[in-house]
Amino acid sequence: MATPHINAEMGDFADVVLMPGDPLRAKHIAETFLQDVRQVNNVRGMLGFTGTYKGRKISVMGHGMGIPSCSIYAK
Repeated sequence: MATPHINAEMGDFADVVLMPGDPLRAKHIAETFLQDVRQVNNVRGMLGFTGTYKGRKISVMGHGMGIPSCSIYAK
């Protein structure tokens, strides 16, 4: 279900999520390493993507600066 910080739906994110601080780094990781990539979040410029890496579903999403910001997106 979407939240004020994430507009993804249930199942959009993989069980494994990489969370760099910079959303543009998340985009770079997705475009460089993942196959069949689709964007699953863009709220407030915090980009999130899901694709596959070596056959495994992986998501990558920026979280902003610091642990407090990360906790907003990781919950």
